[in-house]
Amino acid sequence: MPQIILLLIIAAIAWIGYRKFIADAERLTRQSERLRRERESGADGTLVKDPKTGEYRLRRDDE
Repeated sequence: MPQIILLLIIAAIAWIGYRKFIADAERLTRQSERLRRERESGADGTLVKDPKTGEYRLRRDDE
């Protein structure tokens, strides 16, 4: 019985690690695709409108 519990714990940790890996890979893919499009168009960045102030600013990497 303890072996089954240990195996289930290891499987759960592996599943969580796998999902984290996939999420990070997708985020990096989106970021590199955005950077590639900016290089092709010659843009210095993407402007986004701040909803509080109404001013435009460059998009940060974490957005």
